[in-house]
Amino acid sequence: MNPFDRQAAIPGVKKIIVVASGKGGVGKSTVSTNLALALRKYGKVGLLDADIYGPSIPRMMGAINQKPTVTNGTEINPIERYGIKLMSIGFLAEEGSAIVWRGPMLFKAMDQFFRDVKWGELDYLVIDLPPGTGDVQLSVVQKIPVSAAVIVSTPQNVALIDAKKAIDMFERTQVKIIGMVENMSYMLNPVNNEKIQLFPKGEMDSYLAAKNIRKLVEMPFNPSMSLGSEAGIPLMESYSDSLEAKTFAELASKVVESI
Repeated sequence: MNPFDRQAAIPGVKKIIVVASGKGGVGKSTVSTNLALALRKYGKVGLLDADIYGPSIPRMMGAINQKPTVTNGTEINPIERYGIKLMSIGFLAEEGSAIVWRGPMLFKAMDQFFRDVKWGELDYLVIDLPPGTGDVQLSVVQKIPVSAAVIVSTPQNVALIDAKKAIDMFERTQVKIIGMVENMSYMLNPVNNEKIQLFPKGEMDSYLAAKNIRKLVEMPFNPSMSLGSEAGIPLMESYSDSLEAKTFAELASKVVESI
C-alpha cells in the first residue's frame, strides 16, 4: 500500500505550510516563527515545532515555562502566545534534557501532535521541520496533506547544498514548493545604508532559475532579530515597523497568494 494513501487531514486545519532548510543554523525556526506571526493578518494560525531533538519555538515565543493541559485523558490543549496556538516537544520535556528516541517513537509523537492536539479552527498551520530529510519529514508528508513548502537557506553554497536536498525530497513526495527564502542575505550599514554581504554569494540564483523555483524574499540580517528570539519577543512583535518585519509581511503575502 502506498503510505501516502493514508494521509488524513488535521480536523479544523485548512492549510498546512512546512518550513524546511535541510541544514541547521540557517535561521529556519526564526523564519517559521515570524512567518506564523505575519500570517495572523490572514486568519487564525498555529505553529508546530517538529524538531523533536532540538526544539526552539518555546524559547523564541517566550513560552519556555508553560505546559499544555490535557483534557479527557488524551486531548492536549496547545499553548497560546501572541494569538498563535503552539505545540512543541519542548513544552513536555525540560529544556536541557535530551530526547533519545528511535524512529517509531518519533512517528508516535508526530501522530499525537496531529491527532491529539486540539488545534481548533485554523486557517494556517506552520510546521517548523528539523534539519535533514529523515524520519520526521517523511512522517509529516505521509500522515497529513501538506499544502506547500517554504525552503530557507543562507546565500553561500555550503547551505544551498543541503537546501537542494530538502527541495529534492519535496519533489519526490509531490509537495508543492512555494519558493526559497534567502535568509541573512545582507546587512545594512547603519552609517550609509549600504548592503554588506555577510556570506559569499553562491549559486542560489542560477540554481533556482534552472529549477523554476522563485526566490520569495531576501531577508536582511539584523541583530535585533536574534535578540528578540532569545528574549521570547519575536521581531514581528518587537520591531513591527522594521525592514525585516515588512519583509516577513511580504513573505506571508506571497505564501497566501500561492496556496
